[in-house]
Amino acid sequence: MSPMRVLSVTSEIYPIVKTGGLADVAGALPIALKTEGIEVRSLVPGYPAVMKALAEVSEICSLPNFFGGNARLVGGSHGELDLFVLDAPHLYAREGNPYLGADGKDWPDNAFRFAALARAAFYIGLGTVPGFVPDVVHGHDWQAGLMPAYLLYSHQPHPVTVMTVHNMAFQGRFPRELLGPLGLPPESFSIYGVEYYGDISFLKAGIQFADRITTVSPTYAVEIQSDDYGMGLAGLLRQRASDLSGILNGIDTAVWDPANDAAIASPYGVDCLELRAPNKAALQQRMGLRASPDAFLLGVVSRLSWQKGLDLLLTCLPTFASGGMQLAMLGDGDADLRDGFSAAAAADPGHIGVVTGYDEKLAHLIQAGCDALVVPSRFEPCGLTQLCALRYGAIPIVAGVGGLADTVRDESEAGSDATGFTFSPVTAENLDHAIRRAAAAFFASRSNASNWPRMQLNGMLTDVSWRHRAGRYAELYRSLLAQRGG
Repeated sequence: MSPMRVLSVTSEIYPIVKTGGLADVAGALPIALKTEGIEVRSLVPGYPAVMKALAEVSEICSLPNFFGGNARLVGGSHGELDLFVLDAPHLYAREGNPYLGADGKDWPDNAFRFAALARAAFYIGLGTVPGFVPDVVHGHDWQAGLMPAYLLYSHQPHPVTVMTVHNMAFQGRFPRELLGPLGLPPESFSIYGVEYYGDISFLKAGIQFADRITTVSPTYAVEIQSDDYGMGLAGLLRQRASDLSGILNGIDTAVWDPANDAAIASPYGVDCLELRAPNKAALQQRMGLRASPDAFLLGVVSRLSWQKGLDLLLTCLPTFASGGMQLAMLGDGDADLRDGFSAAAAADPGHIGVVTGYDEKLAHLIQAGCDALVVPSRFEPCGLTQLCALRYGAIPIVAGVGGLADTVRDESEAGSDATGFTFSPVTAENLDHAIRRAAAAFFASRSNASNWPRMQLNGMLTDVSWRHRAGRYAELYRSLLAQRGG
């Protein structure tokens, strides 16, 4: 029997191009699915970084006059990833962020850039590549949202479709006047189609027309059916509740492995936690913090945004100087938050260190060197940094929302099975209280009167890999094909 074939459609993929957790998932899941007997190829835009990363490029077909210029579909690979790449220089030959120009604003032609990606998926789904006709086409986030619509409105036999929502806040909303230029029929512009408050929503198209919808944690799957979290699409998600499921993300445990991590100062494992200490010293030195093994060192690796709740943490900073705490922050985002944390670091360099931007090696050192990792998100579909923290023996302090609630067991509720600290509702006062609870447990551990070492071990022994998560996707694909009779 030939293996099941899945086409994954994504706008970014680790390790080639990454702006957030979508890339990590898109890069790790296809590899994990191989153990399930599933052959996955990923369709990605031909950004400069992607074209440079390809090995043994082969042209599959040409696509003339394709959303404003000539394009071609090529095949290649990068490491363990098998790729289709939409080589469309007029859409993608731009350095920097995949979605934003140098001015920090969306590229004005983003509607066409990602409609083109979905259209290329449509062609592959209908058999443009004879050697790879997919059984399932799996789109990720709004950038792939038009794929199920193109397939449905073709009125041709086509593969089953799955749409994964990684973050409801990003919806791909564009003016209705683009309906024709995007290649969508007039009848698609309705409440039962792509119409969204008078505009076109790519994400709504995916949710409306995909055979199944997934999101990246069970709790978030419930939350987005509420008006508070549904971002205007809660009603549609409630209607499709029987087709919606939450599957937790995993992390690549070969990349995130404290026992074999070249980016940290001192590798360690569950049987030698004492070897973790040199990483704390290295992190303090790297961030310009006072050298102190007894300080309670908090880490943050995050996009600086309202969603991530970093304004709440900024409010809590006075606690640090008075409470024997330190902060090592890596991130970038909103100018006000960036400036606020930078000013705090300049005013109190011994306690607060901030690096603006993203540095993969530093992210690993923060996980290995901090005592606790803070993730105070107002909403969080899954979250990956807390999974890395568990793997590295850093205690997560997280808001009790979405995937954070699904992956961290609170110290006051789980007892000897605890892995961290959670707080809810998401307010500055509750965050401050959670940090103080964690600090008390950390300082008590210096006299062996705390559950802290047990929490570290619990976290490090938690399975945060893709092993079981990939199996859930495989089950979903197989159930869809069984329903279709394939």
